[in-house]
This record gives sequence, structure tokens and C-alpha cells, in this order.
Amino acid sequence: MTAQPVETAHDAPLASPAAGGVTRSGAVRIDGIDALRGLVIVLMVLDHVRDFFHATAFTADPMALDSGDPALFMTRWVTHLCAPIFVFLAGLSVWLQRANGKSPGDLSRFLLTRGLWLIVLEFTLIGIGFNFGWWIFAQVIWAIGFGMIALAGLHRLPRMLVLALGVAILVAHPALNLIQPASFGPLEPVWRMLAVRGPMPTEAGLLLVVYPAIQWSGLLLLGYGLAGFLTDAGGLRRARVMAFAAGFLALFALGRGLNLPGFDPFPWTMQEGPLWSTFSFISANKYPPSPAYVLLMIGLAFVLLLALDRLKGPVLRPLLAFGRTPLFTYLLHIWIAHTLAVLVGMAVGVPPSAFLDTITDPSRLIEAGWGFSLGWVYAAWAAVLVILYPLSRWFEALKRRRRDWWLGYL
Repeated sequence: MTAQPVETAHDAPLASPAAGGVTRSGAVRIDGIDALRGLVIVLMVLDHVRDFFHATAFTADPMALDSGDPALFMTRWVTHLCAPIFVFLAGLSVWLQRANGKSPGDLSRFLLTRGLWLIVLEFTLIGIGFNFGWWIFAQVIWAIGFGMIALAGLHRLPRMLVLALGVAILVAHPALNLIQPASFGPLEPVWRMLAVRGPMPTEAGLLLVVYPAIQWSGLLLLGYGLAGFLTDAGGLRRARVMAFAAGFLALFALGRGLNLPGFDPFPWTMQEGPLWSTFSFISANKYPPSPAYVLLMIGLAFVLLLALDRLKGPVLRPLLAFGRTPLFTYLLHIWIAHTLAVLVGMAVGVPPSAFLDTITDPSRLIEAGWGFSLGWVYAAWAAVLVILYPLSRWFEALKRRRRDWWLGYL
């Protein structure tokens, strides 16, 4: 398929598809990548629905090795795929636009404005949607926004240099713990936002940094740097993707099996029975992403990409709808899931006020005995996906028909 030329400087990179199997900027559409992004959205909805609906969401660690609940463990563990793949694919998508001929100046301007826009959304609509109350919640969208701002300048460097920088961040970021935030004086809050996970009181209220930007930007740079190996003008290079999948997973198995120093802060240990020993082995540290975590999750991402690249039939359609409208769908699912929790709560006698400030103060929900078994969590997950699908499909069609510049920011 021949790529079509970019029509105007206002055609936004990283936007949704045009007709004929190409993106708005003219690059060949790789359905496997869109479907993988859509699968990430589906799993992300599961994770957040569990946060809103599960009986022990506010009182217990779902991945505790002594919980005795394998289904709950795996429900949480599988969603660990979401953030790293989301960030990795954001970087890969930037490379696809660059490789398709987007001018460095246009790409820099878009990445800078898009990154700032993502940060604004994170600290307003997204944070409020999770909490139903004001707070500042720095998580995956904040990390992607920061990474895009950084890549607005870094993409002008040779791709292999950007790749090396991404790998260096992912391997060496534990050294950031040696830096005392107080040493930055009045800039201490800035450093904490960039490199320190945890709560931080501010004049505007509570700020919770879940995804320190520097550590997670390494994954975005990794996606940008590896994209040239994984794709070409014709689509996915399947043999190379397979080789990277095997290499990443083999390195994970070796390093994790030997509990190599620096590979993961929490060595795996033998548990009571092979199942929980396996769970200990695959429980690599996500916050922030350890080398073991990155190798396992991105290695599995490559396996999923190979499978989804050949996927046909009715399952593919919703994955593509979600994957081609990721920010729009991400925003909607938070508000839909939280609103559904309020409506169900009202039906079982929990006052709506208990769902305000859900995350910053869950005590009212805990006292009300709110929450359901895992089976009902999966039912709520299905309900949210059913509501989301026609909305995402409508927006996908809108972006295919129209070329308004602002559509590239949703």
C-alpha cells in the first residue's frame, strides 16, 4: 500500500485513521498495534472497575502472596501489562510519524503541545473522575505527557542514541533514590514529581505521584528507539518482533531466576505450592518499573502483538475502536465506571456522598461495607465495556471523516 502525502501542517500526528487503511498523516495503519492498544484499554477498564467495585479494593493488596485467592491475584497481575504497553506504544507511534516524513518542526510542536495537554487532563478531568473530588493524581497520562515533552527535543537525535538513553534510564533509575529531594531547595516539589513516588502535600491539596516521570519516560524512549526494528513501510516485521519477544522473556527468566542484584528490588522466593511460587516469580516491581518488570511486560507485549496482528473476526472490531481512540476512551471509562459505582451503591443503600473523595478518603465506603465479589466485578467490567464500545466506535468514525486539528488531541 502506498502512503498518502501529508495534506497540511495541521494534520496532527498520532491521530486516528483516515480512509483506506492509513493514518491521518498518511502512514500505513498497522492493525496489530491498534488492537494491542485496544486490549490495553480493555484490561485497564478491568483494573479500575475492580478499584471501584471490589470488596477489598481499599483494604487489601490483591497481589499479596498470602491472600489465598489466585483469581484476584491474576486479575490484578494481568493489568500490569497496561501502563508499560501504553507508554511503550506512545513512543513507537512517534517514530512511525517521524519515519513517515513528518517534519521535525511539526512533530516537535505537536509533541510539546500534546504533552502539556495530557498533563492538564491528568490533573483535572482524570484525577477528579477517579476521586469525585479535587486532588492532583500523577499517574500514567502524566508520565506520557512528560515523555512527549522530552521527546519533542530528543527525536532530533539519532534514533539509536534515544534508544540508548531509554535503556540507561530503565536500568539505572534506582540510582535516583540516592538523591535527597531536599537538596533541591525550593525546587524540591518539582524533583518529587519527576523522580519520587508517593504522596506530597501542596498548597493546592494532596498530590500523589504514582508514576514518577523520569523512570517511566524510559519506556517511551524505548518504544521510540525499537520502533525502527519492529516496523517498516509495509507494516510489522514479524520475525524481528518474535526475536525480541524471545530475547526479552529469556533475559527476564535468567535474571529473575538468579535473583540478580539490581534486577528487581524484591527477590522471588519459594512459596507453599508451585502456583504461588510461580506468582512470586512473576511479581516484578512496577512502582517504579524494574528491569525485570520491563523485560517481562514488554516481552509479553511482543507476543500479544504477534497474535493480534493475525486476529480476524468480531473480536477485532472493538479492540480497533478502543485502540484508535485511546485518550477519548480512557477519559470516558473513568467517569462511566465511577458513575456506575454510585448508581449501584444507591440501589443497595449506600449514599452517593460516600463516593465523593473515593480515593483520598475511602473510610465512608469501608464503613458502609461497600464492595462485591470478584464475579460481580467482572459483570461490572462487561457493563462498562458495553457502554464504551458504541461511543468509541462513533468517535473513531468521526476522526476518520474529519480533519479538524483538535481531533488529534483527543
